[in-house]
Amino acid sequence: MTRLLAIDTATEACSAALWQQGEVLCRYQVAPRGHTDLILPMVNELLADAGISLGQLDGLAFGRGPGSFTGVRITLGIAQGLAFGADLPLLGVSNLQALAQGAHRTSGCERVLAAIDARMGEIYVGGFHLHQGVMVGEGEEQVLAPADYLASATSSWERGAGSGFVTYPELAGRVGQGCESVPFPEARDMLPQALRALQAGEGVGAAEARPVYLRDKVTWQKLPGR
Repeated sequence: MTRLLAIDTATEACSAALWQQGEVLCRYQVAPRGHTDLILPMVNELLADAGISLGQLDGLAFGRGPGSFTGVRITLGIAQGLAFGADLPLLGVSNLQALAQGAHRTSGCERVLAAIDARMGEIYVGGFHLHQGVMVGEGEEQVLAPADYLASATSSWERGAGSGFVTYPELAGRVGQGCESVPFPEARDMLPQALRALQAGEGVGAAEARPVYLRDKVTWQKLPGR
């Protein structure tokens, strides 16, 4: 029996989900400033509802980003603390991939453009297609201005998902069937990718888990002499 917990605080939403014997229990709340107060009680409630302890889990998935710098750090720090105490492997899942997985779950779509409002006039964006029940990325995830994405993009997508479409409605021109109404990723949509990674032995120790900051990557690339 595989038991897997997923947590996420990388955007304005805070969520946790538990997979046990094919059944999914979940908690979700939009609370931009309440993540540190909400996430651990959510985890405790899920474990109590399932009648298991943290040590009975097989792994712990977390939203690795992109997203709010503070939110991603909260997710990683809590995941590392839980995993270290219970000796669990950690599995980082892209927040953009989770948005695409959620769009597939709610509408059945198989090609999704996921976009998160990155502030500063930019978006985190990535395109995904369905493969054996899991949304898989096409190309690298990026952080850039919406106008730059629209000027360079060559693909069209079935659906759009994420807060980027709320802040920048012009992105909807790249999707054929409109956008999902929920703008934030949910932990339950990290479970399909995390389960696949767990079965492939891709979990890492608590000290080895890393977040993904796309904006950091771009900043370093722009430094003179780099």
